Amino acid sequence: MQFKHTHRLGFLLGAVDFCTAGLFFLLYMPLSVSPEVDYILKKKTQPYYIAYLIGIPTLFIYTLVWMANVCEDIKNKAIEMNIKPHTSWKHMFWWNVLGIFVLVGPALATWGFFKTLNEIEIKLNNKDA
Repeated sequence: MQFKHTHRLGFLLGAVDFCTAGLFFLLYMPLSVSPEVDYILKKKTQPYYIAYLIGIPTLFIYTLVWMANVCEDIKNKAIEMNIKPHTSWKHMFWWNVLGIFVLVGPALATWGFFKTLNEIEIKLNNKDA
């Protein structure tokens, strides 16, 4: 599989998602990110919209833990591919929880996720070439 979106601006995407209370990712994740993550991890992840809907009554704690779990899987894949990961379960969780007080925390958490995902995809594209 050749990945087309290897230069996503994670900080900007995170900021937009934060400002829209997660609604932006309801469209962006299934159309662009989830199929790539499923392919990279070689497993089907729970769709983001389900995590989002379950997150509503749990004050989005479920959604945050779901995303942190995906980050941990991406981190492990990066380590397996000899890529220095910029994300992890702790990175996603704590930047979203404590980083909310400085407002840019959630965007930094999303930046780390997309930075690692981009690097994995670039390496996989080079491997396929």
